[in-house]
Amino acid sequence: MFQVGAVWWLVGFAGGEHRGLDSGLFLMVSTVPAVALAPVIARVVARHAHRTVLASAAAVAGAVAVTAAALACAGALPMAAAYAVGLVLAGCQAVFDPCLTTSVPELVEDADIESATGFELSTQSVAGLSGGLLGPLVVDAGALAGVTAVCGAAYLLAALLIGSTRFPHREAGDGPAPERRSLRRVLAGLPFIRRVLVCFAAANVFTTAVYVVMPLYTREVLHATGSTVASLETALGAGTLVGTFIGGRLPGRPVTVSSVCLMVMAAAFGLPGLFPGHAVALVSMAVIGWSLGVIGVRFVALCQRMVPADDKPAFFAVMQALLGATFPVSSLVFGALGDQLTARTLCLAQGAGLVPVALTLWWLGSRAHVAEQRGPDAPAPVPAGEAS
Repeated sequence: MFQVGAVWWLVGFAGGEHRGLDSGLFLMVSTVPAVALAPVIARVVARHAHRTVLASAAAVAGAVAVTAAALACAGALPMAAAYAVGLVLAGCQAVFDPCLTTSVPELVEDADIESATGFELSTQSVAGLSGGLLGPLVVDAGALAGVTAVCGAAYLLAALLIGSTRFPHREAGDGPAPERRSLRRVLAGLPFIRRVLVCFAAANVFTTAVYVVMPLYTREVLHATGSTVASLETALGAGTLVGTFIGGRLPGRPVTVSSVCLMVMAAAFGLPGLFPGHAVALVSMAVIGWSLGVIGVRFVALCQRMVPADDKPAFFAVMQALLGATFPVSSLVFGALGDQLTARTLCLAQGAGLVPVALTLWWLGSRAHVAEQRGPDAPAPVPAGEAS
């Protein structure tokens, strides 16, 4: 809610001649902590009880957001401070997300991991759906003070709920901690997953640009207000929610399904550029969201089964950092291009950029499948979890 609302505030209210660059810079700032603090986050998640880490991150974010809301109401929150608030909230989220994913095996039995992963991602989709809908509307009604106040209340409620929840299995930090491998060694031991992760990071350069392009498209092409941005965010979130529910039920190998979804996303990104209009944009956002939901469930569930338990804190921190590292690049590049090119051209660029990534992912999956059929002595065999 804060990111979507703040971007719309910059584009529709506070921005000057460089609205695209301003909004891209804000989104870039919001991704720095996940990238810069990955080793620190991995150690924190590995050494401390996960419930404590989750509740503390939410509580700090809530306190910062409430303070920012009070300052904004008093007219004492300059634009630079808004960027600083985004940085702090992103830092809390950078700790919260990998810790939440790492906690899944502590909460459910092994047979339920895929269902639990789908449920976890579906709750994120619900949050994205609600935040995307409310963010621009709250900004239209109460400017930046309104959206920071609502976000602060949500973070504090999350801290309260997590603090009152009991984890049925042993939490990190209980008893002697096993020896942890370095981030480099964790990734070195998972060559197939590492290659797939690099493909998804490349795809993120184009998919995450939607958060810059969407407000620009609304303003330049649709000539609409925050309610239209909210409707597009809602379509994206609703599609993601549906994708997370059915992602685990789709037939096919995870990498194959993901490559097909990337091709579908490429077409969906290009449609609003070729056929401008509100209805086309809504359908495209829903299809993009569905594809993202399916990819998320299949890949994260695969990682939950393949990555050793002791390596999960480091792996998921690295995963978030690697995927997040593309967000600053995407935000700045597409934000700067948004001041030079039309929003329709940016939509076409997003779709075109995903095509080679999808083909590369398909090739990796096919190569791994061939290696698996040749037997255990073949080079680069596919891990067992990939056959599911």
